[in-house]
Amino acid sequence: MAAEAAGSDLTQIVALLAAGVVAVPIFKRAGLGSILGYLAAGLVIGPFGLRVFSDPQAILHVAELGVVMFLFIIGLEMQPSRLWSMRGEIFGLGTLQVGLCAALLTLAGRLGGFSWPQSFVGGAGFVLTSTAIVMQLLEERGDIATPRGQRMVSILLFEDLMIVPLLALVAFLAPGGEETSLSQRFAEVGIGVAAIAGLILAGRYLLNPFFRILADARAREVMTAAALLVVLGSALAMQLSGLSMAMGAFLAGVMLSESTFRHQLEADIEPFRGILLGLFFLAVGMSLDLRVVVENWQLVGLYVVVYMVTKACGIYVVARLLRSRHQEALERAVLMAQGGEFAFVLYSAAAVVGIIDGRANSILTAIIILSMVLTPLAMAALRRLTPRDEQSLAEVDMAEGLTGSVLIIGFGRFGQIVSQPLLLRGVDVSIIDNDVEMIQAAADFGFKVYYGDGTRLDILHAAGAGRARAVLICVDKAETAVRIAELVKAEFPLVILFARAYDRGTALQLIHAGADYQLRETFESALVFGGSTLEALGVDPEEVAEVIEDVRRRDAARLDLQLAGDIRDGRNFLKGNIATPVPAPLAQPRHTGRALSEETAGMLRPQQNRTGAS
Repeated sequence: MAAEAAGSDLTQIVALLAAGVVAVPIFKRAGLGSILGYLAAGLVIGPFGLRVFSDPQAILHVAELGVVMFLFIIGLEMQPSRLWSMRGEIFGLGTLQVGLCAALLTLAGRLGGFSWPQSFVGGAGFVLTSTAIVMQLLEERGDIATPRGQRMVSILLFEDLMIVPLLALVAFLAPGGEETSLSQRFAEVGIGVAAIAGLILAGRYLLNPFFRILADARAREVMTAAALLVVLGSALAMQLSGLSMAMGAFLAGVMLSESTFRHQLEADIEPFRGILLGLFFLAVGMSLDLRVVVENWQLVGLYVVVYMVTKACGIYVVARLLRSRHQEALERAVLMAQGGEFAFVLYSAAAVVGIIDGRANSILTAIIILSMVLTPLAMAALRRLTPRDEQSLAEVDMAEGLTGSVLIIGFGRFGQIVSQPLLLRGVDVSIIDNDVEMIQAAADFGFKVYYGDGTRLDILHAAGAGRARAVLICVDKAETAVRIAELVKAEFPLVILFARAYDRGTALQLIHAGADYQLRETFESALVFGGSTLEALGVDPEEVAEVIEDVRRRDAARLDLQLAGDIRDGRNFLKGNIATPVPAPLAQPRHTGRALSEETAGMLRPQQNRTGAS
């Protein structure tokens, strides 16, 4: 029996891994993202597919640890000072969004004929966004650290803080719930606050000494176990106090964000986080009860649409009221329009106290899961249907009729430094760029930059490229620099053309395009850096200058060979750090070599004489 049980467990583990490994690459290749792949895979192997699993809830409880570890890693990247600076967005933006969306969703339920308590429970569960879905999509897009990503993280943190008040409200709205005393409510809130304060104190005064002791033991596996202990222990502390496990892990991460062990902890947790987060999405897919969806398809379909549209409208309104741009507000509305994993807990609590029955719980849970499934699809549709965020050209002048003797194309880090010796010498400089935000920022520092795309011939004419004595290409993208060089030399062959090269390959292309001078953007700074290092090591400055000049000569000779041949030529001009092997016998010969014929002896005598003479 034990062997059969072990075999069954192993089959389920293999099925989980295989489902994820097969589905995720297929969905990512189709442009639908990894989340939808996991959800679909879970549905296939769940109770309503191949029936490999009959109790997805058991997996879901374990898989929630993936979300917990995700929040811990996010916390590691957010120092306390940074979190404090976000307090306005956490409590201001979070309060407005949760409050407005909860009111709208409750009203939608009431208009559907449900009682006020039922409408509130249904809306409150849906108003709390899925941390797992949003964070995963933000990570895939690389938006977590951006200002708009940080605003969404702030809202998610506030929603996690709302768990205790919402559970208390569910208990209060239950039949007979009014009998619960006010002191009990305050006690529940007090326990939550005390748990947060205790975790902060432990993180501040105990965790660093704890990890320092473990580091002295020099046992890698103990450090990994300690990292898991911190994450799961903080999550457990928050759960026992009635708060979110994810909130506990996040706070632990924040407390360790300034620790010397931060990167070690992140490396230890990352493998567990990725696997468990994927497992969470698989379990959510398994939890979708297709029988409930089929039996109540009209109600489920209606409220998936109504809830998602209503919540999206509320999010959009709040974002615009707080002066977010249209595109950012629209993306936030679509990305956060789904219900979250906390709804499962809230609906179960409401069913236990009698606000909703088992059937309603199953319907609401199906609505939440379907909204989670639809979110990646909605984001994909948004990217395809909406144009890129158009840059406002307000307060930005177009390049037209410019007369500067030098035209700078591109005013990023490189172009800004290039402009300084020219401006200090009094040279009349015209500057164009196609980044509106950069143009507006440059104006604050006293630079007049015109809007214009250097890859367009009409813009080059309007910017005065034909009248300029020199055109300087300072853009960062290699292909753009080459394209501009080709246009300038084809249309204005007599103008002096200087160009910034991204790398050696780009330099060769620019030379072929006719650039009069090109400079690899890191070449000179790297030489100065290397020379300064030699001086710091005690080498005489004159000798340093000779070495640097030798590097320049070698580089120029190598470039000449590459121009005549290809990028692989001239490698002998590079000085590597692997010594050139000198052939030598493996063992010392016991006897002197002898010629075996008079002819050979005659050939060897001159060489022996030369050797002796040297």
